[in-house]
Amino acid sequence: MKSEQMKKYAEIVIKIGVNLQPEQKLVIKSPIETAEFARTLSSIAFDAGAGDVIIDWKDELHSKIKYQQAPEKVFESFPSWQKDFHTVLAEEGAAFISIAANDPELMKDVNPAILMKHQKTINTALKEYRNRLMGNQNAWNVIAYPTSSWAKKVFPDLPESEAVEQLGEAIITSVRANLENPIQAWEDHKKSLKKRMDFLNTHRFDKLHFQSEAGTDLIVKLPTNHLWTAGAEKTQDGTEFIANMPTEEVFTLPHKDGVYGTVVSSKPLPYNGNLIEDFSLTFDHGKVVNYTAAKGYETLKGLLETDEGSLCLGEVALVPYDSPISNAGILFYNTLFDENASCHLALGKAYPVCLENGNHMSADELSNAGVNESLVHEDFMIGTSDMNITGITKEGAKIPIFINGNFVDSVNAI
Repeated sequence: MKSEQMKKYAEIVIKIGVNLQPEQKLVIKSPIETAEFARTLSSIAFDAGAGDVIIDWKDELHSKIKYQQAPEKVFESFPSWQKDFHTVLAEEGAAFISIAANDPELMKDVNPAILMKHQKTINTALKEYRNRLMGNQNAWNVIAYPTSSWAKKVFPDLPESEAVEQLGEAIITSVRANLENPIQAWEDHKKSLKKRMDFLNTHRFDKLHFQSEAGTDLIVKLPTNHLWTAGAEKTQDGTEFIANMPTEEVFTLPHKDGVYGTVVSSKPLPYNGNLIEDFSLTFDHGKVVNYTAAKGYETLKGLLETDEGSLCLGEVALVPYDSPISNAGILFYNTLFDENASCHLALGKAYPVCLENGNHMSADELSNAGVNESLVHEDFMIGTSDMNITGITKEGAKIPIFINGNFVDSVNAI
């Protein structure tokens, strides 16, 4: 990625993504492979008046060594200083940027049980921090940057340098940094997403029915007073931010006890450095009661066994098949991109912001309203070119939302 492209990209992330405020602290979670971009983000943030910028470096190759060679007891505890790092900065009102650029299959030779044990340990220790972000108490943003290992997975037939360049161009295009005025482009995009959001919020559907020839036949009940959201969100103090760049989705939360039927994946799911491919989940009364996977079965099993809530859904998101990322024809092996090319669901924790007054409810009140709780939140893709989605009202009226993979015209015309 050329330096001018990188700078333009960083400006979008700081000004639109987390919408950094004067004297606000910023935390950047970065793989060491994306150090140049992390430093560019830091420079732009200070130019914007940041009170401080802290970079939390990650080294996935060292993590693999640790998983393969360290004693198992290492993965049963989480350092208190790391917990304090996250919770204290969050309480101080910091914004958080995460750069997603992992090798999709780096951990394929690591014992899945060790990976799941450590992931559960981390998620338990950082539950308060994660709750703050998912409750929009802090501005946060997930972005990506090309790395060699990731690029070679996406473009295996290209030389490494060309693969990285191609992936960089795809990322730049997806976040609109290739345009002359990307800030205005994002403002226009937010308005477009809002039309779809308003259509869904106006109709207040009781259920959604997903159907495709691949085998998906799923009923998803929505909680009373659910809210659809899209594009820009707001922190509890009113600061607008965009959680994911790119973003093409309109999403809400399902009722944790109201999912019935079978859903079939449409893209591989990278999880804990492994790929889960060609999998299906069957639900009854909201819980997964059966599942299959052509590849990564043990990884899927570990995800579903994280806790009771990991068997239930925490998000339902609608993305047209005819969308910019989908039309690029690239399988990114990265959830940030693949979920914005496809309708998707998420196993695990739901976003309280998708329920009226949800951020001010107790855990019991949220549960009674049908909001799922879990240590995980993992998106998986289900959208296809023939996906039909029907909204069902409380009175039983059936209104088309998707026909053959795309929103019906009335959704965009509101």
